[in-house]
Amino acid sequence: MDGCCEIRTDVPDDQRRVLWIVLWLNGLMFVLELSAGLAAHSTALLADSVDMLGDAIVYGASLYAVARGPVWQARVALLKGLIMAAFGVGVSIEVTHKLVAGMVPTAEIMNVVGLVALAVNAACLVMLSRHRNDDINMRSAWMCSRNDVVANAGVLLAGGAVTLTGSGWADIVVGLAIATMFAASAIRVMRAVHRSLSAAPARHGG
Repeated sequence: MDGCCEIRTDVPDDQRRVLWIVLWLNGLMFVLELSAGLAAHSTALLADSVDMLGDAIVYGASLYAVARGPVWQARVALLKGLIMAAFGVGVSIEVTHKLVAGMVPTAEIMNVVGLVALAVNAACLVMLSRHRNDDINMRSAWMCSRNDVVANAGVLLAGGAVTLTGSGWADIVVGLAIATMFAASAIRVMRAVHRSLSAAPARHGG
């Protein structure tokens, strides 16, 4: 059967269960971080909220791909890579706006929401870590979660720096760092997709 249309019936239930859990957690954290980012005028929180939304979208796509063949899994992983690249561009635009407006974020909101987001994403990372070597689909989901944890730690560092200095530069620097991390992860995912798609004809040619 063609790998593009292959439906697997042996997909472990725990893969589906983990993806559903992290999907809902990311969706809820998107709402919380977006609201907090707007209230605090924080580039880092807004960037992280958009990342949460993107993760929720791609985890939903992963639920579709997890029961299909490797070509579909590679296509979903490619979608994740493209979304991560788009996040990098979006954060860069937000940083430019912040520089022009000269806004200073509210550190207290950054610290509280950043701590909540870190705890939630750390739990997601632990759940996904058990499946990161299952296939490219689950590995790319794990990479998204790992990036979230790093970004959350950056938000907390930025909040602490804003508290100490009263300047918004730390928020801008973290925003740029998050954008760079998105771009690097996007490149790694798309390279893995290229390798997977190149090998697919050989696996299914006979």
